[in-house]
Amino acid sequence: MTALYVAIGGALGALLRYATTLAVAAPLGTLIVNVLGSFVMGLAFVLVAAKGLDRAALFLMTGVLGGFTTFSAFSLDAYRLYEKGELTSAGVYVAGSVVLSVGGLVLGILVGRMVSA
Repeated sequence: MTALYVAIGGALGALLRYATTLAVAAPLGTLIVNVLGSFVMGLAFVLVAAKGLDRAALFLMTGVLGGFTTFSAFSLDAYRLYEKGELTSAGVYVAGSVVLSVGGLVLGILVGRMVSA
């Protein structure tokens, strides 16, 4: 049943992301998705903890927001490190995630071009 909550939420999140990017072209659409998803993740994080809504967390945080944007999970992970006072780890995580993710994208493009040539 747990996987079903996540799967249904993920499908809903993906549809919401698709609708957003149809309404607002990239990169602005992507920025809106990332900021809005991060805002909702922060709100859900507090409300789920306060109310003990574990199933809602799976549906909303893992499913809907995971399908909408994984940036919200990244933002929450960075905040948790910061909140624990692990400022260096938080900084390394944020910088490393951005640099390595863009680097991974570039590497994927280069390999894809070599393979398809």
